Amino acid sequence: MPTRATAPRRAAVLGKPIAHSLSPVLHRAAYAELGLGDWSYDRFEVDEAGLPGFFEGLGPEWAGLSLTMPLKRAVMPLLDEVSATAASVDAVNTVVFTEDGRKVGDNTDIPGMVAALREHGIEEVESAAILGAGATASSALAALSRVCAGEVVVYVRSAARAAEMREWGERLDVEVRTADWADAAEALRAPLVIATTPAGTADALATAVPERPATLFDVLYDPWPTELAARWSMFGGAVVGGLDLLVHQAVLQVERMTGRTPAPLEAMRQAGERALAAR
Repeated sequence: MPTRATAPRRAAVLGKPIAHSLSPVLHRAAYAELGLGDWSYDRFEVDEAGLPGFFEGLGPEWAGLSLTMPLKRAVMPLLDEVSATAASVDAVNTVVFTEDGRKVGDNTDIPGMVAALREHGIEEVESAAILGAGATASSALAALSRVCAGEVVVYVRSAARAAEMREWGERLDVEVRTADWADAAEALRAPLVIATTPAGTADALATAVPERPATLFDVLYDPWPTELAARWSMFGGAVVGGLDLLVHQAVLQVERMTGRTPAPLEAMRQAGERALAAR
């Protein structure tokens, strides 16, 4: 009988919009490196309303799904099990279909962030700052619960967002203080700054980068480098980029879906770099 990792299997990334996703490039590179010639990985544009129907149409050949916005929370009622990591932030970015037909949700963004930081030598920091308070910011807080010993200051635009982030801090057992976005330049002096804002939002902060910046983790990867990341590097600071996060979380997805470890991180990274350079 063929094993789970050698039988023809399917996987895909879902979301809306989805055409920009690098996930097919990364996963296909992994399959090629692992010798999984019968595996395929596609992308499908699916919104919250269409997600239940998509699940109903899946056959036994499906091994797993990667989920991006706006599906990370919408998928949870459709699953048989959700990992503690995913439950901690109410967000699933990975679904694995087990051999007995169960649908198991996980979150590889959080350990992917931690792995990306550790790859750059960041094992522990005394304090940190987060720019933004969207869905990625909660994952950043969860990652910081594993690497930050002290306070995390989150810079937000509204009182409602500030309250949400303080609630996430309590839930994740992270010491959170919120500050107004107007003072976001102060964040850049932290030992670790995680920028979770959409493209262009933090560009104006580039002129405020200090002379000796520490570490910036900018979750964007296209366009790259962002103005903030470019300025940070110019001043000699360490920069962790969105591709680092994307690759590390995809490595974990490949391992969970295929059962093969370790996934080929460098081959996946190189495929992602080539794809971005061609855009």
